[in-house]
Amino acid sequence: MTQTLVIHSTARTENSVTRDLAHQVIDKLRPTQTVTRDLITPVSQINEDWVNANFTPAEDRTETQKTDLALSDTLVAELQAADTIVIGVPIYNFGITASLKAWIDQICRARLTFKYGDNGPEGLLTGKRAILTVASGGVAVGSEMDFATPYIRQVLAFVGITDVTVIAASGGKTDGALEQIAAL
Repeated sequence: MTQTLVIHSTARTENSVTRDLAHQVIDKLRPTQTVTRDLITPVSQINEDWVNANFTPAEDRTETQKTDLALSDTLVAELQAADTIVIGVPIYNFGITASLKAWIDQICRARLTFKYGDNGPEGLLTGKRAILTVASGGVAVGSEMDFATPYIRQVLAFVGITDVTVIAASGGKTDGALEQIAAL
């Protein structure tokens, strides 16, 4: 069984290049199961209570601390269960959306998605594939002004996902992106 997690991070619900490309990727892959996390309903920002709960050993957490981490636990479980992760990444102001950053903060969890080893952090989500549908109206994907794509690659590698494909649509043009999807 293949399970795909789709993360939509654009503020647009209609006429979104990243959403359209992500749907086309799913149509091409035909996973057995698809879980969609639409960040149009944003995940909460981490705060001091979250950080304190996260640094408390699981067996010592209070009910309040468990509640503070409940959303994060759900997001991590979605990621752990997926074989493939498709992330729609619009480039806003040279970087990622605030909603995608909040999701990243919620899923980067020591002992769950990475651990500290003798040589520094080690990702625990190995053996997974990520496909990024990246769109930008003004900043060319992969250019020196694109801070979104390298950042997402770094975060994914940090949690152990190094098999990353970028489907790029720069300037609102999807021709090359459609060719990339056809080649998946």
